[in-house]
Amino acid sequence: MKALMFGWEFPPHILGGLGTASYGLTRGMWQCGDMDITFVIPKPFGDEEKHFANIIGASQVPIAWRDVSREYVEQRIGRVMSPDLYFRLRDHIYADFNYMRTNDLGCIEFSGRYPDNLIDEINNYSITAGVIARTLDFDIIHSHDWLTYPAGIHAKQVTGKPLVIHVHATDFDRSRGNVNPTVFNIERDGMLNADHIITVSNLTRDTVINKYGIDPAKVTTVHNAVTPLEPDILGIKAPKPKEKVVTFLGRITMQKGPEYFVEAAAKVLKNNHNVRFVMAGSGDKMDEMIALAAKRGIADRFHFPGFQKGRQVYEMLSASDVYVMPSVSEPFGISPLEAMQMGVPSIISKQSGCAEILTNVIKTDYWDIDAMADAINAIVAYPSLHKQLKDDGLAEVNTITWDKAGQKVIDIYHKVLGH
Repeated sequence: MKALMFGWEFPPHILGGLGTASYGLTRGMWQCGDMDITFVIPKPFGDEEKHFANIIGASQVPIAWRDVSREYVEQRIGRVMSPDLYFRLRDHIYADFNYMRTNDLGCIEFSGRYPDNLIDEINNYSITAGVIARTLDFDIIHSHDWLTYPAGIHAKQVTGKPLVIHVHATDFDRSRGNVNPTVFNIERDGMLNADHIITVSNLTRDTVINKYGIDPAKVTTVHNAVTPLEPDILGIKAPKPKEKVVTFLGRITMQKGPEYFVEAAAKVLKNNHNVRFVMAGSGDKMDEMIALAAKRGIADRFHFPGFQKGRQVYEMLSASDVYVMPSVSEPFGISPLEAMQMGVPSIISKQSGCAEILTNVIKTDYWDIDAMADAINAIVAYPSLHKQLKDDGLAEVNTITWDKAGQKVIDIYHKVLGH
C-alpha cells in the first residue's frame, strides 16, 4: 500500500514531539511490511534517514516553470532530490504561479520552522501539495497536525484519494483554551474534510468530538510510542552531582505547566536542600520562570541549561533521579517514556494522554503542587521506591513500541479504503 504523508518536522531537525512521533510512526509502519511511504516536509536538510520513507522537500517542488538543465538541478538540489523527480514534478505544474516569489528553480523557499508568517507557509505548502499529488501514485493521504491539513485537503480534491488526518494536538491544548480562530478553522476544516481522524490519546479524541463537533465514529485513538534506544545511548553514564537531580524537559510554554514545577521545587527545598532542579528547554515563559525561581529564593538550586536535542537529552536524563511532566494539557507526551527508557522514575500530570497507558509512574493533577512535591520527596528519599519505579517503568516502556501503533494505522487505512 502506498501512502502520501504530509508533515512539518522530521528528525534530526526537530523542535519537539511532533517530529519524534512522525518519525517513529513512519518507521513502525514500515516495519509492519508492505508499506511504501512518501513523507513530505517543508525543508529537508539531506541528513534525514531515508531507508523507510521517501523524503520530499516542498522547498524543491517547482510551482513555476524554469528552463534549467539536468546538471544545474543536480548541482543545486541533488543532495536532497533527484533531478528525475524534479522534472517529473515540473511536468505537473497546474496553474500560473509566476506572480509568487520563487527561486531560480521555480520553487518556494520554506523556513522549515514556525516563522511569524506561518499561515503563509501553510498555504504555500498546500500549493506544492497540488503538484506532488498530481505527480505521484498513492492509495491514501495522511496529514500530520494542523499545519498540513490544507495540503492534505488539496491532495484529496485533486485525486479523490481518501484523507486521514493525525491530530497530535489541538489549539485548545496549546493555548489553554484561549483559541486562535484562524488555527481553529484550519483544524476544523481538516477534520470535516477527513475520511478518518487519528488522535494520539482519548483526551484528544474527546476534544475533537466535543469542541469541534466531529462524529465519534470517525475518530480513532492510536497512542504514541517510543523507538528502542541504541546501545550507545543506553550506555551513557553522565557524571552525577552529589545531590539528587529532578528534571523538567520540554518547551517552557503555558501548555507545559512550568510554573507548577517551580512551585513544587520551592516546597521540596523548604525541607530538603540535597536536591537540584533542572528546567531544560526554551520557550516564551523562560524568563518568567527564571524570575519566579529567584522570587522563591531557590535560584541557587535551579538550573536552566536551554534547549536540548538528540544525545544531549539522554545525557541530561542519565544524570537525573526524577523526571517531572506537569503539563496542563498534554495530548500525549513522549518525554516521560524517554525518561523511563533511561531508567528515570517519572511523575506525570493526570491531564496527559500518556497517563492513559502508563502504570509505573506517579500521577498527580498538574495544579496540585503539594502532591507533586510529596512524590518528588518520596522518590528521592526511598531507594526502594526509586528502584521499583525504575525497573517496572523500564519493563513497561519497552513494550510500548511504534510497530504496534503502525499496525493500528495500517488497519485504519484498510478500513477507510474498504479492503
